Amino acid sequence: MKVAAQQEDLQLLARTLQEQLLAALPSGEGFQVKCAVNNGELMILTQHSPYVTVDTETIFQLLEEAFQLLPSYWEQPVQCFLRVAGEKRPYAQRSLTLHQTAAREGDTFGSFDDVPISFPSPDQPISGNPSIDDSDSQPELAAEAAFDPLAGGSDLLTSKSSRPIKPILMGLALVGIALSGGGAYLLTRPCVMSECPEMQTAEQVRTDSRQQIRRAKSEKELILVQQQLEIASSSLTKIPSWSPRYREGEALKASLSEQSVKINNVVKAVQAASLAVQKMQTPAKSLQELQARQNLWRQAIAPLEAINSQSDLYSFVQPRLLNYRARLININKQLLTEEKWLKKLNAAQAVASVATQQEITAKSLNEWQKVQSTWQVVINALNVVPRSSSGYQQAQELLTEYKPKLAAARDRATQEQLAAKTYQQAVGTANQAKAAEQNNQWTVAVVRWGQALEAAKQVSRNSSYYTQTQSLIEPYSVALKQAQEKLQITSSVQRTQADLKKTCTNQIQICTFTVESRGITVQLTPEYDQVRETSLLEPDAPKNPNDPISINNHWQNLQEALAIISDNANLPLLVFNSQGKAVYTRTMER
Repeated sequence: MKVAAQQEDLQLLARTLQEQLLAALPSGEGFQVKCAVNNGELMILTQHSPYVTVDTETIFQLLEEAFQLLPSYWEQPVQCFLRVAGEKRPYAQRSLTLHQTAAREGDTFGSFDDVPISFPSPDQPISGNPSIDDSDSQPELAAEAAFDPLAGGSDLLTSKSSRPIKPILMGLALVGIALSGGGAYLLTRPCVMSECPEMQTAEQVRTDSRQQIRRAKSEKELILVQQQLEIASSSLTKIPSWSPRYREGEALKASLSEQSVKINNVVKAVQAASLAVQKMQTPAKSLQELQARQNLWRQAIAPLEAINSQSDLYSFVQPRLLNYRARLININKQLLTEEKWLKKLNAAQAVASVATQQEITAKSLNEWQKVQSTWQVVINALNVVPRSSSGYQQAQELLTEYKPKLAAARDRATQEQLAAKTYQQAVGTANQAKAAEQNNQWTVAVVRWGQALEAAKQVSRNSSYYTQTQSLIEPYSVALKQAQEKLQITSSVQRTQADLKKTCTNQIQICTFTVESRGITVQLTPEYDQVRETSLLEPDAPKNPNDPISINNHWQNLQEALAIISDNANLPLLVFNSQGKAVYTRTMER
């Protein structure tokens, strides 16, 4: 589509430049112009017959003036070449670079005065140019070595057709008819023996119509001229076939009809252009609408291109033709742009189908992240479709449909990511609890098992980690309970040991002890046994008031204190003297 549009634009440009030369030069028929792109540069080759006298400065000046009507070529360098037909190499070259200030003012016409002419700048070289022999030295024309757009082209030089031979008068035949039966009636028919006002009127209409056509500014004026031509042509049908003016009348009628047909074609072209302009007042809603407008401009251009510079219609046609071509080029550009956006729209829908399939099978975090990324690609592609595109409305509708899917995929990916993090946290904390148990750090173990169990319970039911995490809850609960029991026992032992340590120590070391799960064992020290035995042997010995220890009472108090410790620990108690003999026993009631 893009290459075809570029070729069409170059052909339109070539015809426009050639018509400018044809209109400005008496010998314009001897010129032909072709355009091409070589290495991204626009090149214009003007060829003429060897019998035409050429002023190169005039030719280049006319080409420059023509380019001044084409704003899209301002500020862009253009290479122009002059060549004699049949020669391989050009004999003159000129580089043109037009600026905005050089543009002519007042080039307006018809109802399209406000329409800028904008041929697009070519952006691709046209391949296939035949090489040119560069054996002779012409360094200034080196750029022409790969540029010969006229190679293989048909000869566009026009030749004048011979004029039609006027019909021979049928005088003798008319005489025969006049002398035959009914001749009086035949001789009274129009244009037989009398004057021929139909011919005179038709001739006058043809002469006047040429002036009217040249002065016409609108299709309405042309329609009036066409009506006059048709009336005059119709009046010529009154001339009978035996009239000596019949063949002349037929030729005149054919001329009038031919001119009427040309006018009719031009009027239809202008009307097609008017319809195209009317449709362009609103943005196209589809690619088909743009193609229909492109077809209208082609319908408007084709009849006008059939009008040559010798026609009275040429001055009416030429400015409109230039405008219509510019409009067609703009439509071609719009079509290229529309095709690009429609391709992007179709690609976005294709990617959306992929995202939908991914959603069906996605389970893991990586898979949901991939779904989210795919939907994001779709949304990004639809967001860039411009408001001016015919696909904009469809893009907005698809965005309304796809954005919730992107949000859902993002939420699910976030949910999976959080579930994965929580699962890893539960497993990691459980490992910390096990390590604490190995070091008999039961307080730490209880805390870590509790944290691991709570993390496992927080994993979402909709995540892929839910089933895997559920299998951890029961063993973590059991481990927590066991750690709590261990902590309780450890805490009780520690409290019992602290109480025993305090009880067994006074001014002297009274006893030593061990605390086990099966019970408490206390052994009196030899020093305390000696004091206690002395008190038992001499019960009536006077008491030293300064003695801080009252042995008789202390032993009784010691037994009571040990019994309380045994009750608090819920462990049996066994007290031995220093020789290992049991002196006090306390069992627990089960």
